[in-house]
Amino acid sequence: MAYMTDRKRANRWGSAKSGTHHFWSMKVSSVGLLILIPLFVFTFGPALGGTYEEVTAYFARPFPAIIAALTMIVAFKHFNDGFQVLVEDYVHGIWEKILILGMTCLSYGAAAVGVFAIARLAL
Repeated sequence: MAYMTDRKRANRWGSAKSGTHHFWSMKVSSVGLLILIPLFVFTFGPALGGTYEEVTAYFARPFPAIIAALTMIVAFKHFNDGFQVLVEDYVHGIWEKILILGMTCLSYGAAAVGVFAIARLAL
């Protein structure tokens, strides 16, 4: 039976030096979504079911467009952080890096497409 120090047992499982930042990033985006989701629902509700012209006229106003864009950005950032935690906990090796990189590209790309769509409606 080999004697292993605490450090040797924790090798590769120790602190990555970014856990606190990641934790607070998730908490801040959660609180932001607690505020933005109801605002988005109440600002998007009047435009729901309208014609294309009515929706473009509605999103031409700055407040609904800004709320929709902020909700899109914060929601995809929060989704990406949560997916990263999930992958870091359950996937290891090269697939961990591939999945995190792929989902980061996908979530930022989807947020960019959403913000572009809102900008096209607004302008």
